Amino acid sequence: MTHEEVLARIQKEKLVAILRGVPMDRIDGVVGALVRGGVRVLEFTFDHAEPDCVAANAAKIRRTVEKFGDQVLVGCGTTLTVEEVEAAHEAGSCLMISPNVNEAVIRRARELGMVAMPGALTPTEIVAAYDMGADIVKLFPAGELGLGYIKAVRGPLKHIPMSAVGGVKPENVKDYLDAGVCGFGVGGPLVLAKAVKSGDDAAIEERARAFTEAIAQWEAER
Repeated sequence: MTHEEVLARIQKEKLVAILRGVPMDRIDGVVGALVRGGVRVLEFTFDHAEPDCVAANAAKIRRTVEKFGDQVLVGCGTTLTVEEVEAAHEAGSCLMISPNVNEAVIRRARELGMVAMPGALTPTEIVAAYDMGADIVKLFPAGELGLGYIKAVRGPLKHIPMSAVGGVKPENVKDYLDAGVCGFGVGGPLVLAKAVKSGDDAAIEERARAFTEAIAQWEAER
């Protein structure tokens, strides 16, 4: 898919599932559950507390692209360095997500044809990220900022596509979309840690369906 096609797909799907701390032997089960629940965009995060996080995350991305690449878009998250961008891209990632604004990371992602979604907090950071080439600016942490803050920032900066990460659950999907974000990333409330550990893929599928149905309902009511 082209950069434009990937970006359009992400904006259409709206939901990015954040897979953080999912061990390799649980990747197939967790991803399969998310897919059955309607999720079509995934983010595998780099765990910088681990010494070999670049190779480990690249392996998860590669495995998922090989097995589920015809069903999902696969991205990398908590991306802090150019090395991580390049490793993820080589493994098959088409989306780069970060918690911060780093010009070198944003520009390298764009050079490689990846969709760039850096994280920002203030209006200054949001505009800077967009000027550096961000396709979508991730408002982070959105849960702590609150819907009022998102609406206020969207006022003068509504030309910049923004997503929200933090605080999103099926019950407030409508509120976040009404506030003007084009989508959101969800980790723990979707990829349930207990279910990952116990192998309860049905619980993850059920949770995924709750999110995707909430999005579908919002779209139907527009």
